[in-house]
Amino acid sequence: MKQQKNKKSEARLKKIKRVLITGISGSGGSYLAEYIVKNHPKIEVHGMGRWHSTTVTDNLHEIRDKVTLHECDLMDFSSVLSALEKSKPDAIFHLAAHANVRASFQTPLSVLNNNIMGTANLFEAIRAAKINPLIQLCSSSEVYGVVDPKYVPINENTPMCPTSPYAVSKVAQDMLGYSYFKSYKMPIIRTRMFTYLNPRRTDLFATSFARQVVRIEMGLQKELVHGNLDSIRTIIDVRDAMRAYWDALMYCEPGEAYNIGGTTTMSVRDFLDTLISLAKKPIPTRVDPALLRPSDVTLQIPDTSKFCEVTGWEPNYTFKESMEHLINHWRKEVAKEITATK
Repeated sequence: MKQQKNKKSEARLKKIKRVLITGISGSGGSYLAEYIVKNHPKIEVHGMGRWHSTTVTDNLHEIRDKVTLHECDLMDFSSVLSALEKSKPDAIFHLAAHANVRASFQTPLSVLNNNIMGTANLFEAIRAAKINPLIQLCSSSEVYGVVDPKYVPINENTPMCPTSPYAVSKVAQDMLGYSYFKSYKMPIIRTRMFTYLNPRRTDLFATSFARQVVRIEMGLQKELVHGNLDSIRTIIDVRDAMRAYWDALMYCEPGEAYNIGGTTTMSVRDFLDTLISLAKKPIPTRVDPALLRPSDVTLQIPDTSKFCEVTGWEPNYTFKESMEHLINHWRKEVAKEITATK
């Protein structure tokens, strides 16, 4: 089995000279780009990014000279087609999306339009460009919604019951991927990522908590505000998550869906308590009603056996290492904020 896996990955790797990452300047896309640049330096890394995302925070500053950026908005078909014709990718990682679940309740039409039509534009532009790249469509565990406990741990056959506009858009992306695989034979692999710790994405609960803890440590904030703490999540490090995306490209079968997730399961409350234990001073907390979602997913425990059996993937980082990476990142970032205001 291991020999077969190695032959499959070697065969695919030989065919891949250029990869394209949609949303490359975002939090996940930038970590993925870093992984490829570091571990596969002979592969050209191209990325699609919008001007108003690439200039806000330069997540690519460490590898900026090693990637080729194409100014592109997935809602603009001509710019998508142009980027594909210029980059001529052998593989595409589709990460770009409006991904703030809570915000999707406030701007549902924008999120639905961007995520669904942006994905349709990408697939149609691939057809128009007459290229046949291997595609890794990065979906989300949010597609499963509020899961009946009888379906836990959640496998890929668990019914999709999306409870937010964002989740609905990810279901549509997921199904578009399957549809284009069946109808047009496009080699699309779908992955459904569960909760991950990503220091660069401030709208995630873990990152928001870490930033607030550090701001309280440094005297910039008096208390930490939060929403629902009762949700149960299984957590993965973003660096392990992006490596898993690469492994999906190397080993997984087009037309199939795969859950990706970590091995540490806890409530959001327990996560916050653990994070506070790393703080350098007491951290007062309170519920902010504005942070509560109209509908929240509360039981996100994945069955990742399908993915792990195909790829041999397992996490490299312990939960402790991930927590330290998260809070130390924000200690550096908040220190920069303080220096910039002086």
